[in-house]
Amino acid sequence: MSTMLLATLMAGQAQAGEVKVTWQEPEKFSDIRSGNEFRSDFQGRLIKEFDSIFADMAKKLPDGYQWDVTVTDVDLAGDVRPFFRTTMNEIRVIKDLYWPRMTFSFDLKDGEGKSVASGTENLRDMNFLMHSNLAGSNNSFRYEEQMLRDWFKRKQRDKVFPVRQ
Repeated sequence: MSTMLLATLMAGQAQAGEVKVTWQEPEKFSDIRSGNEFRSDFQGRLIKEFDSIFADMAKKLPDGYQWDVTVTDVDLAGDVRPFFRTTMNEIRVIKDLYWPRMTFSFDLKDGEGKSVASGTENLRDMNFLMHSNLAGSNNSFRYEEQMLRDWFKRKQRDKVFPVRQ
């Protein structure tokens, strides 16, 4: 009976891949400014949302895989500009010349702890305004999210990252 209980518990614990995201000195990132939020609040929200994006992508990895990511720079789509008409707030202006960028290193380990893929990425999406699948998105960081998801899909398509069965 105890063997059956143990097997049931272990089956319930089987999970997809997991991710650990480290944010290396986000206060020095190229652009994580908000037009209408305190910088610390905005930075916290950005980190929380990106952690969630990485966690969602990790679910597409096989059980037992550990994906370690260290984010070293973020440059959000658009540019923050002063807005003087009614208040002294700033707004983020989205134009095609202010594309999203992100730099990070990663190490993907299999269930036995063996590194199967690692590297440093310097992602950019110069065509970020051309993605038609973003039209209905209400995510604050939809351009950056799309850039990350496209990168992850390419890694799986090219068999650098394994696909969850």
